[in-house]
Amino acid sequence: MNMWSYIAKRILLMIPTLFGVVAITFAVIQFVPGGPVEQALIELRKGQTAGGEASGGGAASVYRGRQGIDAERVKEIKALYGFDKPPMERFWLMLKGFARFDLGQSFYHHQDVWQLVKSKLPVSISIGMWTFFLTYLISLPLGIAKAVREGSRFDVATSMAVLVGYSIPGFVLGVLLLVLFGGGSFLQWFPLRNLTSDDWDQLSLFGKVVDYLWHITLPVIASVAGSFAVMTMLTKNTFLEEIRKQYVLTARAKGLSEKAVLYKHVFRNALIPLVTGFPAAFIGAFFAGSLLIETLFSLDGLGLLSYESVIRRDYPVVMGTLYLFTLIGLVVKLIGDLCYVWADPRVQFESLNR
Repeated sequence: MNMWSYIAKRILLMIPTLFGVVAITFAVIQFVPGGPVEQALIELRKGQTAGGEASGGGAASVYRGRQGIDAERVKEIKALYGFDKPPMERFWLMLKGFARFDLGQSFYHHQDVWQLVKSKLPVSISIGMWTFFLTYLISLPLGIAKAVREGSRFDVATSMAVLVGYSIPGFVLGVLLLVLFGGGSFLQWFPLRNLTSDDWDQLSLFGKVVDYLWHITLPVIASVAGSFAVMTMLTKNTFLEEIRKQYVLTARAKGLSEKAVLYKHVFRNALIPLVTGFPAAFIGAFFAGSLLIETLFSLDGLGLLSYESVIRRDYPVVMGTLYLFTLIGLVVKLIGDLCYVWADPRVQFESLNR
């Protein structure tokens, strides 16, 4: 099987996978109580109750405020949210829209879902980009150094530091950083919310860079902690596995220096699993684990948008973001498989299908 036929087969397999994920989520949503129609009716009842109390007061006005909503008004609300159609018809209309990348309109924000997602991307990209690059920039050299110095004091000390960092959840570290440096009980060195200051437009180019880095420091530190530890230990274990193989002993027996053995032989083979995971780690840094960090530091990104959409029963945003994230995940998995073949020519496409 050549590369193009493999890619075509994987793309064809994406279609039923996407369909299954969307269908299951849509079916579950149908049984979740407190949908947008119910929430709209609750708001109407509250408004009627408040209006009755303000106009007349007393028990009679409270009673009128608790009366049911007119049936025609209920029909209007259902039509507004598209719930006047049967579930299957709504499902197929949604699929037709998704096929054209039309994700619908948000119930809560009254905005196109795709435009809403794009407006939140800068925050998630900022956190994800710095998290990804700092994780690899620190973890790869540190993991290699730990593998080369296995059992030394350096290895033991850094292992303790890495395990401590891994054992502290990112949001707990974020709370600690806010208390210590964000104006909590100690120092007020860093801001508490947003990626930029209110006067960012009036700052010089250098001032904008400094202001941006000032705002992003604490969220990035909290986000890097867990992934940094995992990547460091993965790098160390991968290099140790390669160092103990027969070809390394053969290279040493031929008189090659340790540096030549490490960088000409071990380095290339050990990086294969790290390189193949590169696309997934790059995309995952943008979308995974950002909810708590964004909520904690009051950053209006995709994680916070997804959480609020579930709470508010904003189903177009829930389904639209789910569709996008699933599609991105499937494409990234395909790219990861292609990178694996590119990094190690010994792997054939037939073996990836098993």
